Amino acid sequence: MRVLTFNCNGIRAAARKGFFAWLRRADPDIVCLQETKAQEHQLPPEALDLDDYHYAFVDAEKKGYSGVALYAKRKPDAIVRGLGPGFEDLDKEGRFVRFDFGTFTVASLYVPSGTMGPPRQAVKVSFYERFLPKLATLRKEKRSYVICGDFNVAHKEIDIYDPVRLAGVTGFQPYERAWLDTIVELGFKDAMRVVDKAPKRFTWWSGWPKAFERNLGWRLDYQWVTPDIAKDRSVSGHLSRRPFFRSRARHDRLRLGA
Repeated sequence: MRVLTFNCNGIRAAARKGFFAWLRRADPDIVCLQETKAQEHQLPPEALDLDDYHYAFVDAEKKGYSGVALYAKRKPDAIVRGLGPGFEDLDKEGRFVRFDFGTFTVASLYVPSGTMGPPRQAVKVSFYERFLPKLATLRKEKRSYVICGDFNVAHKEIDIYDPVRLAGVTGFQPYERAWLDTIVELGFKDAMRVVDKAPKRFTWWSGWPKAFERNLGWRLDYQWVTPDIAKDRSVSGHLSRRPFFRSRARHDRLRLGA
């Protein structure tokens, strides 16, 4: 089984640049999308014409903002749209969707970035405080989890191009990194780092001239898995910088099983 996650920064723009044609060729089993930036009635035909997939979209109330989606070849036993009670404000922003298959769950999550100033950073901190107890509850369930998404945090120094100069910048602040440490303490594993410990494996580059070519990036996107998946010797992972659908030109792939 191959699980792919991709922040598309606008599903309509990604479609115009060939994302869905590429997706047909790549043929993953599950696809998690973030920042779709379209309500369901605005989706391009390519997003709905994938006959081999079942899909669910969770849109933001605000047009052209946020939004997540899931595609899966196998029909899910259950679909959960939104994070539920206690997250009403964030559910209005379209940040979470999950599919359940027996005792296996995959989710697509888009964490607030906090880059638009103190009010939005406060939203990000509020999300942190509320989401950790939810993760702790999930870990108590007898389920296997793959939680994919844009977490808007570079975890370790190897996950950012200049850890000294950027130490106080939103997305690499100590308390943000510590939040990811707590996810690890809860028992979740960073699937990419289970199979690839190399530095500078980035997933986002700014619009600075030559930032992509010079690999001046951040790793903000993750696939967090439960230990039963992480210790499976057949697990492999891949982070692709091409094809170039957007400045965040990466697709994190997790392979489970043969």
